[in-house]
Order: sequence, then structure tokens, then C-alpha cells
Amino acid sequence: MSYMVQAEYLVAFDRVVIDRVQGLEAEGLTAVMKFFTYIGSLRFIVILSIPIFLFLFYVLKHRLEILVFLSVVYITPILNRLLKLYFHRARPDFHRLIEIGGYSFPSGHAMNAFSFYSILAFLLWRHVPTRIGRTAVILISSIMILGIGISRVYLGVHYPSDIIGGFLASGLWVAAVIWFFQRYKEKLEIPERAH
Repeated sequence: MSYMVQAEYLVAFDRVVIDRVQGLEAEGLTAVMKFFTYIGSLRFIVILSIPIFLFLFYVLKHRLEILVFLSVVYITPILNRLLKLYFHRARPDFHRLIEIGGYSFPSGHAMNAFSFYSILAFLLWRHVPTRIGRTAVILISSIMILGIGISRVYLGVHYPSDIIGGFLASGLWVAAVIWFFQRYKEKLEIPERAH
């Protein structure tokens, strides 16, 4: 597995994408990318998850959905840490606009962003009645996820393959949680139909 993140074709792909993305560097764009990086940080996600938790618990009273939300959001950083320790990939050192330590693969920001914004979109999508509303939820969450991913490459702290790896890892985790959630909901509905 560690060979995959060092393969020549992957290095070439990363270099081409980094050159293209960092070639767009401009003062205003850098400010935007720093903003996206901030909203993908674990600190911001933890802070934002508190009002979401309270809303799900006290307003919607969706206790099961709280477990789904929390299991995705709070287990993702643990998975990311384990993967980073396994791959031991050093961060790129081509042209950094911010400084950060730690290993590079997979991107923690990419994993956290994908997990947080995709599970939030899933939970909201289930309760939005209109097609326009559902489309807006998917569109906004997609922009957030992609923006955060691109920001990490733009700022020079991740390879594009770190971002893709992060999205894939979180995608598998989110899909697994949703699958178990749906199966559990189906089991709850069967006895209700029997009555």
C-alpha cells in the first residue's frame, strides 16, 4: 500500500495538478483558500457540530440521527490518524503558503470535510421536501468539500492524491454508516407495518 503513494505515475499526476492549481496564485484567491481550509479544520467542525447536535436532539428529536452524525464526525479523525501512521508520507515541500506538521496521506482536512458535510447533507436531504431544496443541499455540500480539498493543494500542504485518498477513505466510512442506519430503520419499520 505504501508503494502506491510513491509510484511514479502518482508522483507525475500530483506534480501536474499542483503546478496547475498553484499557478492560479493570487492574493484574493489565497484568502479564499485559507477560508476553505479553516472551515475544513477539525476545530471548526467540532464547534459547528455542537449546534447541529442540539438542533437534532431538541428541535427535530431525531436521536438515532444524532448517533449517525456523531459516529461519522468523531470517528473520522481517528481513522485519519491511523492511516497517516500507516503510510508515513511526508508533506510536499514545493511551495507552501502556510506551515503545518504531521504526515500527508491521507489529508485530514479532506477526510473531515467529506465526512462532516456529506453526512450533514444526507441528514438534511431526508427532511427537505422539495427537489430544489435537496439539490441546493447537495450542491452546497459538494462546493464545501471540493473547495476544502483544493485549498490544501493550493496552500502547498498536500498532494492531490492525499485529497483523493481522504475523500475515498471518508466515502467508504460514511457509506458504511449510512448503510447500517438504513438497515436498522428498515428493521424498525417492519414490526410497525405488521400492526
